[in-house]
Amino acid sequence: MAGYPAIAGVSQAIVGLLTSAAAGSEFANASFTLASAADLQKAPTEQPVANVFLYRVAVNTARRNLPSRRNPDGSLRLPPVPVDLHYLLVSSAKVPVTQHRLLGWCLRVIQDTPTLNAGFLNQFGPETDVFRPDESVELIWETLTRQEMTDAWEVAKANQQPSVSYIARIVEIESRVDLTEYAPVQTRDLRYAGVGAG
Repeated sequence: MAGYPAIAGVSQAIVGLLTSAAAGSEFANASFTLASAADLQKAPTEQPVANVFLYRVAVNTARRNLPSRRNPDGSLRLPPVPVDLHYLLVSSAKVPVTQHRLLGWCLRVIQDTPTLNAGFLNQFGPETDVFRPDESVELIWETLTRQEMTDAWEVAKANQQPSVSYIARIVEIESRVDLTEYAPVQTRDLRYAGVGAG
C-alpha cells in the first residue's frame, strides 16, 4: 500500500496524465499545473492553463476500519488510513471559448483514463515505489451542490472559473509503525488460593 507521499503522487499523476495527452493536440502549448489557493486568484494569462487544485481530503468511510497489514517479513503494522482526494480541475484562458474548449478536453482525457495503476502513479514523484504493483486509484466525477461549489471556491473569491470536480479514491496511506505481537495463550490456570486465617 502507498506511503505518505501518495497524496502528492496522485496529484502529480493527474497533471502528468493531462500533460502527456496534450502532445499533438490543440493544447500542446497549454500549461498543466498543481494549483495553490493563491494560483486560483490570479487573472487568466495568454497561455491556456489547466489547474489541478486539491481542495479537500477525507477519510473514506466505506473502508475506514481496515485491518492491520502483514509485511512480507511477517511483521504486523498498524492499519492504513484510506482517504479520498477531492480535486477541482480549473481551466483558465483570456478567451472564454478557449477556456471552455480546454475544460472539455481535460474532462474527456480523464474520463478516457478513469483508473491510474501503480506503474503510472509511480512515474511522477521523486520516489518510484510509493504504490505497490497491485494498487490503483480511481478517478470519478463528483457532482457538487451549489453550497459545496461556493465553499470550494471561497479561496478564489470573485475569480471563479469554469471547473469540474473529481474524487481520487481510495488512497491507502500505510503506517510505518509495527505492532507488537504476543504468543497465543496455550493454557489457562483457573486455580485460586484461599485467604488463610492468621
